[in-house]
Amino acid sequence: MNDTVFNCFSLTTVAAALTEAMGVPAPLQADAPNPAMKALVENSGVGQVDRILMYNPDAIALWLYQKYTEYYLPVQKHTSLTVPLQSVMPSVTPVCFGTMYTGALPEVHGIKSYTKPVIKIDTLFDALLRAGKKPAIVSTEGDSLSKIFLEREMDYYIYPTVEEVHAKAMELLAADKYDFILVYNASYDSTMHRNAPEGEASLAALRDNMKKFDELAEAVKTHWTQHNTLIGFAPDHGCHEIDGGLGSHGLDMPEDLNILHFYGVIPAK
Repeated sequence: MNDTVFNCFSLTTVAAALTEAMGVPAPLQADAPNPAMKALVENSGVGQVDRILMYNPDAIALWLYQKYTEYYLPVQKHTSLTVPLQSVMPSVTPVCFGTMYTGALPEVHGIKSYTKPVIKIDTLFDALLRAGKKPAIVSTEGDSLSKIFLEREMDYYIYPTVEEVHAKAMELLAADKYDFILVYNASYDSTMHRNAPEGEASLAALRDNMKKFDELAEAVKTHWTQHNTLIGFAPDHGCHEIDGGLGSHGLDMPEDLNILHFYGVIPAK
């Protein structure tokens, strides 16, 4: 018996589900929308959403949820849908986020290794801009999400530290002027590469990701009261332990490819 199990939904299904939630045509090369995400919005009672907050933590694998479920309570209190997804190969950050926000496989969007060129095919951000929406990316400098979606007529907030990114995201939510905000957090990924994925510092970073998402979701509830909002906790790929106890990813294995997204709809008050 083969004990290797991969999630059946592909990461390629996320982009069209997000644009469809806002009533916007999907990116041109995107796969069909994820049916579970589609059903969440359709059954939420709001019809469509007019705001989306996507929180993108790096390298948080499905197996971490299975082993440390209690850590996720701050995320689960704001979300009602968990979506098991299979990421793409190679399971490294620019490849996977390229797929998440184009809806296309790496051979289509063009990033097929750990490189960070600007993606030239149609993306979720291009689709939103064509529809008159206002997106923004908030990321740490040098990381994939500060680079691969540049050259669009949108706002980018790039900072040296995770704490500065989080503070800016909270400020943008309070300002209530963007339709789509992407917030990137690399803290778990960078920590698990230097330590074991289950090392003390790594698990502290994992818990802090949940705390930061909780704070952002509470800010949505406080400041986006006039909007129907979809929120997502959406990692790019997983991770595994290698010789010497360090963490890594990039392989064709469930630990690296199986991830879990969390989504919720917060209706206007």
